[in-house]
Amino acid sequence: MTPTILLWVVFNLFVLGMLALDLGVFHRRAHTVSLREAGVWTAIWIALALVFNVGVYMFRGPEPALEFLAAYLIEKSLSVDNIFVFLVIFTYFAVPAAYHHRVLFWGILGALITRAIFIATGLALLKYFHWVIYLFGAVLIYTAWKMLTQRETSVHPERNPVLKVLRRRVSITPGYEGHRFFVVREGRRLATPLLVVLAVIESTDLVFAVDSIPAVIAITRDPFIVYTSNVFAILGLRALYFVLAGVMDLFHYLRYGLGVILAFVGVKMIASDVYKMPITASLAVISAVLAISVAASVVRNRVLARRQVVAEEAGSE
Repeated sequence: MTPTILLWVVFNLFVLGMLALDLGVFHRRAHTVSLREAGVWTAIWIALALVFNVGVYMFRGPEPALEFLAAYLIEKSLSVDNIFVFLVIFTYFAVPAAYHHRVLFWGILGALITRAIFIATGLALLKYFHWVIYLFGAVLIYTAWKMLTQRETSVHPERNPVLKVLRRRVSITPGYEGHRFFVVREGRRLATPLLVVLAVIESTDLVFAVDSIPAVIAITRDPFIVYTSNVFAILGLRALYFVLAGVMDLFHYLRYGLGVILAFVGVKMIASDVYKMPITASLAVISAVLAISVAASVVRNRVLARRQVVAEEAGSE
């Protein structure tokens, strides 16, 4: 076994081990995830990503390490948009809070497989058809334009084609059956609404992958860096969901920051034949845009809070 193959095997065994530990030990029983628990797991996943980043630096050098960090920042930031969509889906289907983690667990496990396929396909296309780089860049710029011009993200789970197919082809129980995806009634195997929710989340993630994979490929063409940065961002998504689900409105300008970043990497990708930007410059731009958008959101929230206090004081006089 070559060192490269061994590296892939060890990393994937680590991921499977962490997932087994998560579902089989810490979340064996369905329960509502508290903010404290979610915060601890979010910190753990970020710490693991940073430790892995140090490992990349030690064994592969500074350039791959910076590429991983930039790719991880992009994926982690884009995952915030996923959280909003997941929240809408769970609300639309009235999923009990105790089952959110289970759905996200299996949804993210499926996302790891589909992302691996997307990454392999994208890198293969770039290898054999160079013009695809311009297509990927155009997709990123178009997505950026939508983020910057649309004030709100409109999500309509009822229009999801997977949902329509399931409702026509599969017998579904009228209500939730605990945390189970299937039940047997009178000798018939029936799906539960929880399976429908899982299918909608999986299909929705495919749409996000169309944007996120080209964004990371614009940073690096190293398959291992592209894959591992995606995996760490996705694995931390469940815990981040429970941390941010109730405070999404606090990051008002983050969406615009993401739009700027996608436009930046899209232009960077299209112009790569003419000018190859150093990874340090790319990382600096990405970090600066994220910091400015988050800081602007914090300032905005403070201004609105002060205005509300002033309005309440004026109303009480």
